[in-house]
Amino acid sequence: MTDSALFELSKQVGKALGQLGATLTTAESCTGGWIAKVITDVPGSSAWFERGFVTYSNEAKQQLIGVSPQTLEAYGAVSEGVVLEMAQGVLAAAQADYAVSVSGIAGPDGGSEEKPVGTVWFGFASKQGTTIAKVQRFDGDREAVRRQATEFALQILWDDFLKNKLDTV
Repeated sequence: MTDSALFELSKQVGKALGQLGATLTTAESCTGGWIAKVITDVPGSSAWFERGFVTYSNEAKQQLIGVSPQTLEAYGAVSEGVVLEMAQGVLAAAQADYAVSVSGIAGPDGGSEEKPVGTVWFGFASKQGTTIAKVQRFDGDREAVRRQATEFALQILWDDFLKNKLDTV
C-alpha cells in the first residue's frame, strides 16, 4: 500500500469517527507509532484521535497500559492475550471510544519457529465492550511488515467497528 493509500484509509476512518462523535487511541509496539502517524497526517484528526502509546518494551506495556507481567511471561509480547490487554488498557488510559493495539516481530531478527518474523498480533476494543484479536503473517523486510501491519490495523478498525455503525447515524 502506498503512502497515499494509507492516507486515504486514515481519512476514511477519521471521517467515520467524526460522524460518530467517537475517539480513537492506539497502543503500538512493532509499528513504533506508524498507525498514530498516518492517523495524524489527516487534517482535523485532533477532533477524533485521542492519543497514541508506543509501548515497545514489556516494561512500557506494563507501566503505561497495564499489561500483566503474568500474561507477558506466559505467552510472550507477541500474543493474543497481550494485544487484548494492550487494547483494553489503552482504551481505559485514554478514555477513548475505540482502541487498536499491535505487537509483532518485524525482523530481520527475533523470530522463532512458533512465531516467525512477520507474525503480528492485533487487538481491538470498544467502549461498548467489544474486543477482537487477530493474527497475521506478513512477508517482506522490516519496513514492509510494519507498513502492512499499519494498513491491516486500520482496515480491521474500518471493517469490523466503523463501517456498519455509519448506517445507524
